[in-house]
Amino acid sequence: MAITANSPEGERSALSAALYDPKVRGVFYQAVTIIILAAFCWFIVTNTMDNLRALNRSFGFDFLEGRAGFNLGQALIPYSSDSTNTTALIVGLLNTLLISLVGIIAATIIGFLVGMGRLSHNWLVAKLSQAYVEIFRNIPPLLVIFFWYSGVLVLLPQAREAVHLPFSSYLSNRGLAFPSPIFGAAMWAVGVALLIAIAAVFFVARWAHRRQTATGQQFHTIWVSIGILIGLPLLVFLVTGMPLSFDYPVAGKFNLTGGTVIGPEFLALLLALSLYTASYIAEIVRAGIRGVAKGQSEAAGALGLRASAINRLIVLPQAMRIIIPPLTSQYLNLIKNSSLAIAIGYADIVAVGGVILNQSGRAVEIVILWMVVYLILSIATSLFMNWFNAKMALVER
Repeated sequence: MAITANSPEGERSALSAALYDPKVRGVFYQAVTIIILAAFCWFIVTNTMDNLRALNRSFGFDFLEGRAGFNLGQALIPYSSDSTNTTALIVGLLNTLLISLVGIIAATIIGFLVGMGRLSHNWLVAKLSQAYVEIFRNIPPLLVIFFWYSGVLVLLPQAREAVHLPFSSYLSNRGLAFPSPIFGAAMWAVGVALLIAIAAVFFVARWAHRRQTATGQQFHTIWVSIGILIGLPLLVFLVTGMPLSFDYPVAGKFNLTGGTVIGPEFLALLLALSLYTASYIAEIVRAGIRGVAKGQSEAAGALGLRASAINRLIVLPQAMRIIIPPLTSQYLNLIKNSSLAIAIGYADIVAVGGVILNQSGRAVEIVILWMVVYLILSIATSLFMNWFNAKMALVER
């Protein structure tokens, strides 16, 4: 007896074939996963709203327009206690961005230096680099922050006995004070000249690369680039009448007046995060350099290249393709570890949000804002590092 598509046996056979089809099963399991996640999210939202109603609390972000009522130790934009909560959160966000950006730059420089120091043929340099990595990598970052804040910076002299540093700078337990620049009306021309100089350096580097590819002749762009970057802005600066002056800090009996002051909270957080993250970056750099075949440097040495040229032209460009992916994770860790600033009173997004939370009682809204801010920062960092990694990747012909 023949089995047709409309017969019961045919329907069971078609159903059995569909169940064993990998594409159908894949779509089915994905649909079930999405339904479960949607149901879980719906449960969380409805349960939260029910609890808020039980506590006679509403959900909304109207409190952001209310008066902040508190001062902040560091603000990159105009701020006072009469400003709104929105302005306070923006100040906290800018402080988070500042410590993250400066910390990433400092950690990268220190990490690369220590990582290359671990591979040094100098016994003392190699052992000191190893000791640095083992010490900072095995201490929680919060303890490192407390060490710099309570164990070092707080013990510095008071403002009236501040340590006088070069360039009219002072270091005390109030922080680091240095001259504050005052820009004249024509300073914009110097900025334009600097942008033009950067563009000129970029085109010179591209021209030198194309020339070397076509003819094999090298054109050393280092001194030319330095001359363009310094010479053009300096020339415009002199022509426009040097539109720049400084407000110098002055040590008084009880405090420092004038200039710009970087508080001890920022200094402690910067030192702790950069030194802690640099210990991990150093190991990434060491592994990346080790990942380059030894024959590459041996071949370059056989061609007569010096050790510095081998590292700069042969080893590091290839090692960067190994270093960049794990380096992204360390940058993300530093950004998220900046939230530990609340422990020493640095006015980052978490500390500012915590004050607003205590005043308004809007815990759910503040936590959502925190999550959104760090999610956006992490995704933006990942996208940039992925783009940079793609630019550094080998292009097959």
